[in-house]
Amino acid sequence: MMKTPGPPTRSLADLRELTPARVGLGRSGASMTTDALLAFTLDHARARDAVHTAFDVTTLAAGLAGLGLQASQVSSQAGARSNYLRRPDLGRMLDQASRRGLAALGGGASELAIVIGDGLSPAAVNIHAVELVRHLGPRLAEAGIRVGNVVIASGARVALGDEIGAALGARMVAMLIGERPGLSAPDSLGVYLTFAPRIGLTDEKRNCVSNIHGAGLGYDEAAFKIAWLVREGLKRHVTGVVLKDESGTGSPPRIAATPVP
Repeated sequence: MMKTPGPPTRSLADLRELTPARVGLGRSGASMTTDALLAFTLDHARARDAVHTAFDVTTLAAGLAGLGLQASQVSSQAGARSNYLRRPDLGRMLDQASRRGLAALGGGASELAIVIGDGLSPAAVNIHAVELVRHLGPRLAEAGIRVGNVVIASGARVALGDEIGAALGARMVAMLIGERPGLSAPDSLGVYLTFAPRIGLTDEKRNCVSNIHGAGLGYDEAAFKIAWLVREGLKRHVTGVVLKDESGTGSPPRIAATPVP
């Protein structure tokens, strides 16, 4: 009698090939092996470096200008990086000079404002923000969505985008920001989308497309998801928990233009 062969046996080495998570590290006595300890120490150092990397506003502005986008520059009330890390609340509020600067723009209402903030990983923003915007632009244009102002924000937390979007009169704000570094991804970029931005909104009002980096979500796939959420958010007048990401349903090859009321 023949037996149906079972699934092939997988080893811990096979699992380690599939994930950057720390699995099957082994041990030496009661401690980790030297290789595992050294790898952990290196990744921890990379995460710390990502938090304290200088935010390269000049290069970002030049890269955006190369895409035909002129960016304004603002700052939160946090000031120094050390203060930013100790006082998250200050990173959610514009300083007075920035408020006056945005008020002076007088650009009128727009469908979408893009804000690029340093967040907890300026390294991620320095590496990925311009390339993501490069891929996002055609997707938004294809959907008939016009980008109004582009703003580079220093000392930024996610909620700073709400004040910026409200000051600019944007129907929606897309906040590109460096995510909290992890031991396997120190350079991960996140994009937070908020319809009708205003001061005082909380996170259930936002959609997030996260994990954008070399070993995570690619630029084109992220741009597709973001454009879909922007289009649907503008059409339905919502973002957050009531707007589910169904961009992959049916794998639509294109994002068709939809009239926006």
